[in-house]
Amino acid sequence: MNVLVIGSGGREHAIVWKLAQSKKVGDIFVCPGNAGTGELAKNIPVESEDFDGIKKAVLANNIKMVVVGPEVPLVMGIHDFFLNDPELKDIPVIGPQKQGAMLEGSKDFAKAFMVRHKIPTAAYMSFDASTQAEAFKFLRTLKAPYVIKADGLAAGKGVLIIDNLPEAEAEIKAIFSGKFGKAGSTIVIEEFLSGIECSVFAITDGVSYKLLPEAKDYKRVGEGDTGLNTGGMGAVSPVFFVDKTFKDKIIRRIVEPTVKGLAKEGIPYKGFIFFGLINVGGEPYVIEYNVRMGDPETEAVIPRIKSDLFDLFEGVANNDLSKREIEVDERFVTTVMMVSGGYPGSYGKGIEITGLGKTDRSTSVVFHAGTKKVDGKIVTSGGRVLSVSAWGENLGEALDKSYENLRKISFDKSYYRKDIGFDFKV
Repeated sequence: MNVLVIGSGGREHAIVWKLAQSKKVGDIFVCPGNAGTGELAKNIPVESEDFDGIKKAVLANNIKMVVVGPEVPLVMGIHDFFLNDPELKDIPVIGPQKQGAMLEGSKDFAKAFMVRHKIPTAAYMSFDASTQAEAFKFLRTLKAPYVIKADGLAAGKGVLIIDNLPEAEAEIKAIFSGKFGKAGSTIVIEEFLSGIECSVFAITDGVSYKLLPEAKDYKRVGEGDTGLNTGGMGAVSPVFFVDKTFKDKIIRRIVEPTVKGLAKEGIPYKGFIFFGLINVGGEPYVIEYNVRMGDPETEAVIPRIKSDLFDLFEGVANNDLSKREIEVDERFVTTVMMVSGGYPGSYGKGIEITGLGKTDRSTSVVFHAGTKKVDGKIVTSGGRVLSVSAWGENLGEALDKSYENLRKISFDKSYYRKDIGFDFKV
């Protein structure tokens, strides 16, 4: 079966890498892809939000399944676009319809959903510009730091954690004045929860689900979790505090009520659910939902799946996911992201990357993110350029292999954190 993967990052490269190992998969296509996906699949120069262009690619290449990597096309309704098109309606899409994608597309929707289904999360209230005064009053009932979230998608920049009240009020005014565009027409203010975060992933056909390996990512650009937030500087899997007791709580209190809640409300959902969690004194709380795999967590999670990923996708498409099996590698996987100098601020592009052929493919795999091929050379094309994932019998061994192979790769002004996993019990 020919498969199309939509997206261009490390997450999509990891999915393509795993699909390429399946005997059930024929040709793989990627819209638009990167230099790494181009080594395993055929890249098609169509952006992930260009639904008409994607339709042409699907029909021209006899594609029989579509896997959606990023959130934006899902929130825009690409699954609905397929269902409503006579030529596409029978092609399964792995990723929720627009209604289900609201779990990520609207933080207000997600929080209200959690409250309705008694899923543990931080106390909150939602406001718009007409209720700004009430927002200020609610802030005063909370203790610092203050958590303020733009309701809609804001390219990962819509969550603010602020230590003092005057600054929090100023930020609310700025959001309502257009700081995040339409994404900030509504805001969510919630209590701050203190604990350790982790990411848990499930895939569902809308009735049953399979739990994937959990991971912990590192968002801050600087070592010791300092500096600006990024799309992610690395990730590790498994997570030391997600033992059987904690995982059972996650399943019973969060995963199962979410899947059952979607079904109860008549919200069709076929695809991944990302649970952004925080461990507060041994109790799991939901910080946020995403409706796709995380990045760079995918680059640590996918290499731990020993069984056929396409088989799970087939189970989602055929509504028989409960009959499918997932086998997980017990070893640790770590991934460390190499980024462009200046990221997450301004940075250069088109810089040649060398040393990719020197890495040890028996112990590690390089996943491309912001790369492209120009005149036979692989060059940078984004802030997060690539990551190196590696396996190890313990966390220290996996990290050593990630860094050992990362040091073989270079490009001008490259940067990576040297302390991924620093907070784990090695």
